[in-house]
Amino acid sequence: MENRRLAGKTAWVTGSSRGIGRAIAAHLASRGARIVLHGSAAAAPKVAGAERSLPEIADEIRAAHDVEVAHVYGDLSRPDVVKTLVARIGERFGGIDILVNNAGGDIGVKGVASPNAGKPERNDAVFIGEEDLRMILDRNLMTCIFACRETVPGMIERKRGWIVNIGSVDGVVGNAERAIYSTAKAAIHEYTRCLAAMLRPHGVYANVVAPGGTMSERFKASRPIDETRVAPVGGSLERYGYMEEIAQAVEFLVSEASSYITGQVLRVDGGSQLWPA
Repeated sequence: MENRRLAGKTAWVTGSSRGIGRAIAAHLASRGARIVLHGSAAAAPKVAGAERSLPEIADEIRAAHDVEVAHVYGDLSRPDVVKTLVARIGERFGGIDILVNNAGGDIGVKGVASPNAGKPERNDAVFIGEEDLRMILDRNLMTCIFACRETVPGMIERKRGWIVNIGSVDGVVGNAERAIYSTAKAAIHEYTRCLAAMLRPHGVYANVVAPGGTMSERFKASRPIDETRVAPVGGSLERYGYMEEIAQAVEFLVSEASSYITGQVLRVDGGSQLWPA
């Protein structure tokens, strides 16, 4: 029988039309949570394995785990859109208990369907185009902040809530490439610490899960894969991670098992980074 320790909680997972976000949503559903899926549009681009619409994904999760599943879509870099979506979720479920800010990615203005799954052609700290720069900051940092701004007041009022922002190991180290993505993820890490400091008196948690290289569809489509690092769970940790391993870390941070943990950056990277966050 499934462990249903999240029964009675509503979880909104942003950017859950594919990849890690979809894996997180399905995993939280397996633990009994009501799920709200999100994508930028009802039908995700047919790239990197994302070939099903949000309603189809919702039906699949609902059937597999016998929980309520809803879906919303829209551009979370627009505060008016975020306000509308959070209000809609509140009307359906009465509020959001768990917010997982997964929407993001090192994706420029050409979108995920472009070469290298959307990475800008110039992707460093100086020569990246302004449109790509702003897009990556909006897609990662601003979506996270806007979703928290609309969701947190209800959590404060109810004295209950769990926020997990998806950062990255790229936000903990300097990178010649992926510079603006790294900057945005580092900002998410610090924003989460500030948020946790604010929310401690209210019993609301805010933490970060920072994945290392994880075998999502987009990860495989956006770079050469080192086949020596494609290995099963249970052997060497000198390998790529799997989406379920990220989802399990999120579950830990929204469960009673982490009842005295807030404001932390949990790197899920097999130990590839062994210095302080």
